[in-house]
Amino acid sequence: MKQMTEQNMINAFGGECQAHMRYLRFAEVAAKENFPNVSRMLIAIAEAERIHAFDHYQELKHLDTGRVANSMAAFGPGNTAKNLGLSIAGETFEIEEMYPTYIETAAFQSERSAERSFRWSYMTEVEHRKLFQKAKEAVDGGQDVTLGTVHVCDVCGYTLEGDAPDACPVCKAKKDRFKAYEAV
Repeated sequence: MKQMTEQNMINAFGGECQAHMRYLRFAEVAAKENFPNVSRMLIAIAEAERIHAFDHYQELKHLDTGRVANSMAAFGPGNTAKNLGLSIAGETFEIEEMYPTYIETAAFQSERSAERSFRWSYMTEVEHRKLFQKAKEAVDGGQDVTLGTVHVCDVCGYTLEGDAPDACPVCKAKKDRFKAYEAV
């Protein structure tokens, strides 16, 4: 793997790991603040971020030494409204700056599997931001978000509210590869 794409992959791995842990923590806060649907949504999205991290990590199997991961991370957790704002900011950075640049670099360097990994993450982050925006609007109004079943593709992490599609729109995995996060 070419050096620039490799470093981007390392950075993306670090960012996705941080997002996974941050969203799990935010889910705990939401549950304590009596926002069970926000908590469920955050747990589902945390799983998608874990899938992204694993996918990126797999692309780095050629490495056998330690590396430094530089990634944008939202710090300063607080209540659910603030945490959702941090989540939106993180996803926006990935959508508008990080992944488009990483995708173009990988394409330029003919690193097709890295480009695929970045593209799958990018397409999913767009959906995450929509879900976070919906949840933030509800929480800002003092309400839990109204949310149907959230599905996460266990191949690429694609996340959606509602029925799982027959085939994942990102990786084409079959419907049975989606994990459901249903309201309790």
